[in-house]
Amino acid sequence: MRVLPAAPSIQGLTAVVTGGSRGLGLLMARQLLRRRCDVVLLARDEAELGRAVGKLRQWGGGTVRAVVCDVRDRAAVQDRLAEIAREHDGLDIVIANAGIIQVGPADALGSDGFEEAMDSVFNGALNTALAALPHLRRSPAGGRLTLVGSVGGLLAVPHLLPYSCAKSAVAALAEGLHTEEAPHGVTVTAVHPGLMRTGSHVHALFGGDRRREYAWFSALAGAPLLSMNAERAAERIVTALQRRRPRIVLTPAARLGATAHGLAPVTTTRLVSAVARVLPRNGARGTVDGSTVAAGEKPPARRLRGVLGALNERAADRFNQR
Repeated sequence: MRVLPAAPSIQGLTAVVTGGSRGLGLLMARQLLRRRCDVVLLARDEAELGRAVGKLRQWGGGTVRAVVCDVRDRAAVQDRLAEIAREHDGLDIVIANAGIIQVGPADALGSDGFEEAMDSVFNGALNTALAALPHLRRSPAGGRLTLVGSVGGLLAVPHLLPYSCAKSAVAALAEGLHTEEAPHGVTVTAVHPGLMRTGSHVHALFGGDRRREYAWFSALAGAPLLSMNAERAAERIVTALQRRRPRIVLTPAARLGATAHGLAPVTTTRLVSAVARVLPRNGARGTVDGSTVAAGEKPPARRLRGVLGALNERAADRFNQR
């Protein structure tokens, strides 16, 4: 059995995590703190950020603070990162994690849904990367940039098409920047997770037949055999960042899907099409967040969701999603 050498220390480095106030972003920040980094969280909601900082300080580690910033605002991202770099005498690690997820058929989500996904997911990652790179190039430790994509960016997922399209663009950005930034001593890590138990169904946006869309998504997102423990995922992502890996795909199902699509794209597309036939059809245009659907629209399969989604519901409570 091959034993990997210890990951290089990142103790004392300054790290920024966008979308760091809840879910996977919060857990990646926790992993950085455990490695004694000085961590700055970026997110839009000031109250949510305050709760996140409180949780992280209870968990212990390095120093942590929060800065309100909407990653869709290019100028704001540039200004906030420049301020952080001045206050910490530079930036060493930046993780672009912020984004949204919409669930429903493409015609129900409409062109607005695609534009919103591109603005939040892709433009958010692009704005963060371009603002961070000048600072990361000056890092004495060698800058590290991580862009969080998804297996949905490697294999289009039905009823998640705006998300898949935006994450596909993130995947291309990460791969291209990895090659272009190598001469500057900056490494770029592309992260492509599958389903993780982060409690994200609470903030996901549901369109079409919202009740049934919420039912299938919340159940599968928490299913133990299909989804991954989010704390374990965060640990693997930060270790990949430490080791300067160019790419990591998380969960066996995600690796299988991405590999199958690469080797046999036509067959894989046909199989995914068969899955799409059992998903909900029609329904209302526009979207509603998951907490509203759960509270007011009585999604079906309550008992099944209670069994499959129990771990995900606990994750929502633990990882600042409520």
